[in-house]
Amino acid sequence: MPNTLNRREWLRILAGASAAWASNSLLAATRGERRTSLGICSISFTLHWPMVDRGQGSIEQALEFIDHCVALGAGGVQMPIRTEPGFAQAIRAKVEAAGLFLEAQASLPHSEDDLDRFQAQVRAAREAGVQVIRTACLGGRRYETFKTAQAFADFARQAEQSLGWAEPIVRKHHVRLAVENHKDWQVPEFVALLGRLGSEFVGICIDTGNNIALLEDPMAVVEACAPYAFSTHLKDMAVQEYENGFLLAEVPLGDGFLNLPQIVSTLRRAKPGLHFNLEMITRDPLRIPCLTSEYWATFDSVPGRALAATLAMVRANRPRRPLPNASGLRQEEKLEAEELMVARSIAYAQGHLDL
Repeated sequence: MPNTLNRREWLRILAGASAAWASNSLLAATRGERRTSLGICSISFTLHWPMVDRGQGSIEQALEFIDHCVALGAGGVQMPIRTEPGFAQAIRAKVEAAGLFLEAQASLPHSEDDLDRFQAQVRAAREAGVQVIRTACLGGRRYETFKTAQAFADFARQAEQSLGWAEPIVRKHHVRLAVENHKDWQVPEFVALLGRLGSEFVGICIDTGNNIALLEDPMAVVEACAPYAFSTHLKDMAVQEYENGFLLAEVPLGDGFLNLPQIVSTLRRAKPGLHFNLEMITRDPLRIPCLTSEYWATFDSVPGRALAATLAMVRANRPRRPLPNASGLRQEEKLEAEELMVARSIAYAQGHLDL
């Protein structure tokens, strides 16, 4: 992978930039003196608490994850709520005592036989005090998962059916379902889908970086999706060309090229009271192979100007430092990097985004 940091240099940069914050804000946060309104998604700590992010962690692991978010000064958490007895009640007691907001995560029903599972997850979320559940139609990435236009069309029909099954359940429990733009739908497709569903209980969890992979302008995505926003995955992105397209990497808030102040103000104007959740994934940059024929298999109506505009955006926003390469780190170094990247993002949110 071109122009990436070796492990020592990456950790040195992260640690150096975080030192002042760690010595002041972290200690203040643990004393309850500082608190951001920014929530933390469980995937931001998928290296430390992978089972919690998968919805398989024990009550003790989930409570440990929440305690750590509190120590960092987070204002909320977004995480799966298990259906086992006592789990929802323990989580609710913990977040209420800490003064946090809580959002849940759940997968959509895949068939009518799966409705009982989905309803049990929604019921558990409500018992935990949740008002918003984040979900996604696709677990992977459109350009990697589907090899033909027909395969994507089949997925689209199934996804619409799944949302149709889910809608009466979330309406019954009076909980809002926030569907993430998860490198699956381009904005016109997504908005049309929500329009056909026509439910006040189904909206969007706006991910501020994902649709760059689908050749859409990130600010245009936020503006188009803002009226439907129920939740957010706030992230910053860095981009860099490679031979088949471009690399796309999550970086600490403020280190990328997204106009985060404008994004936050746009969403706040559209939806006052909207919760912002940090999604800071510590991993290698994603390869977006938009110069290959395989990438275009499911895109039959994307104009050439979208590709031209995206590549121009990539070239105009060369990264200020080489992109991180998590696979070059030992496990203990990955854990350290994850902690530092979340810490830097919280510091930026407090200092520059009024969160």
